[in-house]
Amino acid sequence: MHRGSVEFVGHEGVHLRGDAFGDPTHPPVILLPGGGQTRHSWGGTAKRLAADGWYALSMDLRGHGESDWPESKDYSLDTFVADLLAMTSQLKQQPALVGASLGGLTSLLAAGERAPQAFAALVLVDIAPRMEMKGVERIITFMHQHLDGFADLDEAAAAIGEYMPHRPRPKDVAGLKKNLRLCDDGRYRWHWDPDFVLGKKGPSATMQTDRLLRAASQLTVPALLVRGKLSDVISEQSAHEFLAAAPQARFVDISEAGHMVVGDKNDIFAQAVIDFLRTVRAL
Repeated sequence: MHRGSVEFVGHEGVHLRGDAFGDPTHPPVILLPGGGQTRHSWGGTAKRLAADGWYALSMDLRGHGESDWPESKDYSLDTFVADLLAMTSQLKQQPALVGASLGGLTSLLAAGERAPQAFAALVLVDIAPRMEMKGVERIITFMHQHLDGFADLDEAAAAIGEYMPHRPRPKDVAGLKKNLRLCDDGRYRWHWDPDFVLGKKGPSATMQTDRLLRAASQLTVPALLVRGKLSDVISEQSAHEFLAAAPQARFVDISEAGHMVVGDKNDIFAQAVIDFLRTVRAL
C-alpha cells in the first residue's frame, strides 16, 4: 500500500500536513481529527480505507501536529472551515469527509453551509450540533490541566488513563510519541499550540448550536453519524435531533466506545465507515 506525506495550503497561507494512504487516482477521503488530536488518530482507519479503494488523507489541523501554528493564533471555527475548503479546492475529485469532534463540526459547516456541492459524503464521529456541556467541559479541563507537559511517557499515559478509564492502558507507551513533542526543557508536551485553548480566537463551537442545526438541515450529501454509546459529549437525544434535521442521514451507535470512538473500537468504527462509503460509491 502506498503511503506518503501530503501538504496543502490552507487559509492565510497556513501549511496543512498529513499522511496519504492509497492510490491518488482513487476517490479521496479527508479525515479530520478532533481538537487536541493529530492525524495519527486515524492511522488504522486510513489504511483500511485505502485497502478498500479510497485515497485516504489523514490531516493535522492548523496548530496541531506538523501543520503550521499560525502567528495569527486564529483557531476560530470559521477558520478551520476555510482551511478545509482550501484543501478541497486543491483536489481533482470531490472528497468524502470524516470528521471527529472539532473536525466533524468543521466538516458539517463546510458541507452544509458553505459548499454543499464540493463534497461526496459526510461522516460525523461523536459530534452533533447540540453537545452535552458536562462532557465538553471535561475535555477542556483535561486540556488545560497538562499544558506544562509531562516528565516522561509513563506520566502522560497515567494522565490519559485517568481521563479514559474505560480504555486499557497500552503495554508499550512509546506510541504516545506521535502525539507528544519532546521540548528543549526535557518535558513532553501535547503536539498542539497552547493558544488553541488559551487564546481569544478558539473554536467556541458549543455556542453555535442553532447555526450547526441549520447546516445539518441544508445537507444534500449522504451523511452518517457515528456515536460512542458511552459518550458524554453526544446524547441519544442530540443524535436524534441531528437526524431530524438531516433525515437522509444514517446513524450507528457503537457499544463500549466513548467520545474517542476511533481509538476505543477502531475495527468496528472503520467497518461502519467503509460500509457507508461503499453505498455512496455505488450511487
